[in-house]
Amino acid sequence: MKYIDMHCDTVTVCFDGGLNLRDCDLQISAEKLNRSDCAAQCFALFTQGDGAALRFGQYLGFYSAAAPENFRPVTDGRDLAACISGGSTGAILTVENLGFIGDDLQKLEHLASAGVKMASLVWNYENSLAYPNLVFKNGEPQFSVREPRGLKPAGRLAAEMLDNLKIILDISHLSDGGAEELLAGRKIPLVASHSNAAGVCGVCRNLTDGLIKKVADCGGVVGVNFCKDFLGEGDTLACVLAHVKHIINVGGEDAVAFGSDFDGIPAPPDMETCLKMPALVGYLSDGGISGSVLEKLCYKNFARVFAEVCG
Repeated sequence: MKYIDMHCDTVTVCFDGGLNLRDCDLQISAEKLNRSDCAAQCFALFTQGDGAALRFGQYLGFYSAAAPENFRPVTDGRDLAACISGGSTGAILTVENLGFIGDDLQKLEHLASAGVKMASLVWNYENSLAYPNLVFKNGEPQFSVREPRGLKPAGRLAAEMLDNLKIILDISHLSDGGAEELLAGRKIPLVASHSNAAGVCGVCRNLTDGLIKKVADCGGVVGVNFCKDFLGEGDTLACVLAHVKHIINVGGEDAVAFGSDFDGIPAPPDMETCLKMPALVGYLSDGGISGSVLEKLCYKNFARVFAEVCG
């Protein structure tokens, strides 16, 4: 079955390592995606710290040159539908952590012009826009503590601009307070591109049931992350199934998707690369996810959000 993956860090890892996106020995490559029956892959450009703006420009240049050689560029719902029905793997450009824009929110217009279709405000460290859902004490992360602080003023303006620019808002890594702000009375779908359910594994990177329900209420989706730290103890595939079922139980069958985080995480046992995706889909089917729900999980839910927000 065709699938869409909402998050990977392959482009940044490829550039930093001087690798070829077509056939690199990473968890994802163009060759592996084609063999795994991927309809479309969201490629995140991730930066953090000093020099982030410069590195973002380098990553964007690399992506702009490499992606069209290996993938069908996806800019709207029609492109994505063609990838689902046809044989070409699509590439969707996203940004993880908008902190590099600082207070210059006009840079968001440049991102839209460059083809960015999804973006998150923050990563693991506070920036000028927002607070992360990871709390530190004496320099050590506190994985059981949840961050209540909301968006900063620039973050509120950035979120409004992203909506107007038809860029999907991504709340993965965002504080609970920030996510609550964005979801309050929201009518435009947003996503948590690579987050799991705190009800299954109670770490701060995973969404509470309340947040899952509010994502679902606005028509959004939660992408299940394959990182073992967020899946929890036990067999990888069984953990993925547990998170999928929990998200469906809380938010409904229209609220779940895949967000692997490949090339941003250590290789999970039995899900070492995207080549294992067909086996995962088979496992989920055997585990009680019906055919119609499986289609929604694999591609229909995100495709709906993408078409509604991006056109």
